[in-house]
Amino acid sequence: MNRQDRGDRVIMRRPRIVIVGAGFAGYSAARKLSRLARGAADIVLLNPTDYFLYLPLLPEVATGVLEPRRISVSLPATLPGVRLVLGEATGIELDRKWVAYADPEGGSGELGYDRLVLAAGSVNKLLPIPGVAEHAHGFRGIPEALYLRDHVTRQIELADSADDPAQRQARCTFVVVGAGYTGTEVAAHGALFTDDLVERHPGLRDQPVRWLLLDLADRVLPDLDERLSTTASRVLRQRGVDVRTGTSVREATPDGVHLSDGTHVPTRTLVWCVGVRPDPLVADLGLATNHGRLVVDEYLTVPGHPDVYACGDAAAVPDLTRPGEITAMTAQHATRQGRLAARNIAASYNQGVRRTYRHHDLGFVVDLGGPQAAADPLGVPLGGPLAKAVTAGYHLLAMPGNRVRTAADWLLNAVLPRHTVQLGLVRAPAVPLDTATPELPRTP
Repeated sequence: MNRQDRGDRVIMRRPRIVIVGAGFAGYSAARKLSRLARGAADIVLLNPTDYFLYLPLLPEVATGVLEPRRISVSLPATLPGVRLVLGEATGIELDRKWVAYADPEGGSGELGYDRLVLAAGSVNKLLPIPGVAEHAHGFRGIPEALYLRDHVTRQIELADSADDPAQRQARCTFVVVGAGYTGTEVAAHGALFTDDLVERHPGLRDQPVRWLLLDLADRVLPDLDERLSTTASRVLRQRGVDVRTGTSVREATPDGVHLSDGTHVPTRTLVWCVGVRPDPLVADLGLATNHGRLVVDEYLTVPGHPDVYACGDAAAVPDLTRPGEITAMTAQHATRQGRLAARNIAASYNQGVRRTYRHHDLGFVVDLGGPQAAADPLGVPLGGPLAKAVTAGYHLLAMPGNRVRTAADWLLNAVLPRHTVQLGLVRAPAVPLDTATPELPRTP
């Protein structure tokens, strides 16, 4: 507690803890702090939206399996004792201890803090490839998922009415760049989605629908165990996905992509899943970075600023299990780092003892749509329906809310045909690839 003397009175002021960002790291930090503080601190969460997005299930939103609200967990409803401020951080003054922000309606404000948690997360990673920024779309937020669902549906419908065979083929060709988690799941789910769409358009029964998955690595899921990669590759190829390793985009144009192997692929769809980069807010701080991520010590504090903590994708957290390396940008790390930041902040107020971050992976899950998945819980490689059950169970346990509704949608999708209509809610100009806020549609 902070003390303020006014005459003969001593007023105890609750310390203010400001958390920037409500992704996996920020949400976990806020939730843990609310339980530890028990009203003894003013916990403020600054975020552009009023929900936590469970990002791993975003491909199912893009392909009509889940509705967007299933993976959007309300912040006010699940974070008691935490005050939500809607806005995006625009600057941080470390000496004055305040955070400047812009609200959704164009206003601005400032938040003073006693402790600061930087969990701004990440945005789409850009590469200097001609035409990509203009013609590709990322996959980091609900607006992008809704746009992709409408766009893919629209391409199939327009192909059905097109007389030109070349145009039909271009509209029925979908290119995904990046064969990591996101790209692999988007291609796997997308192939099933277009199969359902084509069934509703008899004129396309004889029209091949192509999905291409590109990556410069020598295999899909290059950062995971090779056995998971093998399972994912087999499922993708069984669904007709053209997996091209050692290949990427050399140039993107309005009517197709030129690949690094010299071929040209006519298409109207380019999904950019090559990875992520820290939120631009990190670079604006003027502090030391490592691969664009804010340098912190093993306690998640910023050197020279003991009242500032950073975690998740925005932070270069030392990996104590692999000396000299930093932790990967995964939801597992972000969640655990957020909790540790909360504990160490509590320890700074003499509640508990601060700890270093040390984490051992318990395994990974990759949802491939339908009854297929790849998983290695505790290092045991699984595939097929058993892996699917493990994957679904993991996601339901990891989600901080909406579990029953999500499970109900999965059950309905298993017995009923999925909805395949375009709502027209998000158009291409609203979801540019080069954006610092993929969670918000841009106003053209």
